[in-house]
Amino acid sequence: MKTTLTILGILAVFPAGGALADDDCFVPMADWQPRDAVARLAAENGWTVRRIKIDDGCYEIDGRDANGRRIEVTVHPSTLQMIEFEYEDDDDDDDDDDDDRRDRD
Repeated sequence: MKTTLTILGILAVFPAGGALADDDCFVPMADWQPRDAVARLAAENGWTVRRIKIDDGCYEIDGRDANGRRIEVTVHPSTLQMIEFEYEDDDDDDDDDDDDRRDRD
């Protein structure tokens, strides 16, 4: 009985894993705004665009804000609503360095 419940529990988890691999934006391509509209959105916000790409079914803008900070903005393809906005590190380093922490000798 325990084996049957364990197997059923494992099988119940598999569909959830497949759902996590789906795109973030579920919009048919026919409903997408053109790339030029995304570029206009960036210009209206004072961003300098380095690249506009499609990632997980959404538009993604890589560029710099009006202050020169690197940004990555995820935009919904049909509404052009900002889904995610994040500042990027300029050092291309994924480590979270504690600048105020001193190394001990």
